[in-house]
Amino acid sequence: MLLNLSDVFKEQGKVVKEKVPVELTSFQTMGTQYFVTKKSVAEWTLTNIEPGRAKIEGKAELTFKAPCDRCLSEVEVKLVLKPERFVVPPESLDPEDEEVDDLSFLEGYQLNTETLLYNEIMENWPAKILCKEDCKGLCLVCGRNLNEGECGCDRFVPDPRLAGIQDLFKACKEV
Repeated sequence: MLLNLSDVFKEQGKVVKEKVPVELTSFQTMGTQYFVTKKSVAEWTLTNIEPGRAKIEGKAELTFKAPCDRCLSEVEVKLVLKPERFVVPPESLDPEDEEVDDLSFLEGYQLNTETLLYNEIMENWPAKILCKEDCKGLCLVCGRNLNEGECGCDRFVPDPRLAGIQDLFKACKEV
């Protein structure tokens, strides 16, 4: 959805509040697509803070379906997004201005709310998704979910520093 910022840039002290439905249905990162299961209406506040400079504030809640990184069971990932950006009109954009944020979500005088929310999801996406803090994961031998119970497989992994000695014993093994 596009929101017009031209009035906000022109009028000193102008504040515009908008409620916009979130049209985002999925999010893709690192080759995996995550689908939105719940979403709130995005609330936006556009404020002129000085001539030719505006502040964009928003709030939206999105819930995604994602697999647990250890056991692959489905987990709900809830993100509360609160973007806050400072923007200037396209004609007064100065690449040296450190107070102005990345403007990839602006299309001329239009704020693309979906692009801004997508960028915010990218910034807030968890590095590791777990179904619970002490998730045991999958058995390396048979693939059983260890949160549901032990499988009885021998999962002993020898110390790799002793691999040379183990090879000696295998070579000298009597039949």
